Amino acid sequence: MTSAARVAPPTDSVEQAPRTAGWRLPSRVVTLCLLELQKLRHDRTELVTRAIQPALWLVIFGTTFSRLRVIPTGDVPYLDYLAPGILAQSALFIAIFYGIQIIWERDAGVLAKLLVTPTPRAALVTGKAFAAGIRASVQAVIVLILAVLLGVDITANPLRIIGAFVALILGAAFFSCLSLTIAGLVLKRDRLMGIGQAITMPLFFASNSLYPIALMPDWLRWLAHINPLSYQVDALRGLLVGTPANLWLDFGVLVLAAAAGITAASALLGRLAR
Repeated sequence: MTSAARVAPPTDSVEQAPRTAGWRLPSRVVTLCLLELQKLRHDRTELVTRAIQPALWLVIFGTTFSRLRVIPTGDVPYLDYLAPGILAQSALFIAIFYGIQIIWERDAGVLAKLLVTPTPRAALVTGKAFAAGIRASVQAVIVLILAVLLGVDITANPLRIIGAFVALILGAAFFSCLSLTIAGLVLKRDRLMGIGQAITMPLFFASNSLYPIALMPDWLRWLAHINPLSYQVDALRGLLVGTPANLWLDFGVLVLAAAAGITAASALLGRLAR
């Protein structure tokens, strides 16, 4: 009886074990996310250079089509209508090539070392996904400032702005996981680069970033309705500009898409390390 009593673990330690395990995954996701963001220190000009392309879309395409008035956007000026779409585009362009980084880590032996640690694969993928989202958010600040300077009527409501950045992060998380999934399938940087370039503009044009879905032909309208980018743009437009938006549907689709992307990328992560 005495020896059995000594071997049995205290009740408190048994109760604390599940709690510790429950907190382990979120803490490791946050740690990995911060490690990803530390890489920006090595090239701080990256965010500025990546912001050039969306800035050109906003300045040249937006101001030109605002004068032409060929795209009906109701009572909303076209430049105001376009700005949230360009924000989503900038996040897409950052996230869709995120898989190149993990292939580089595989070639450098970093990925194999990460996979032998107790850190779950889902935590590795989630950390990278939300790091892509935060990178996109930092770049979005540059685009937002430019939009305000061009006269876009952006809301000053801090809750709406926070909600817009949440939508931006969720969308970037999904597209970065899509890139990680493709990386797990093709295994080569040049192949991933080619596929990324091939799908980026179709994803962009098959959404409501530049024009309302109602103007599209039926086949393109169908693609826009299954494109997560459309729901991200709808949420950004409703929150930042005040156009009618189904935010519950938008955020529901973005959360489900991000969860599905993390699941798919986690399943293929081990294939990259072989």
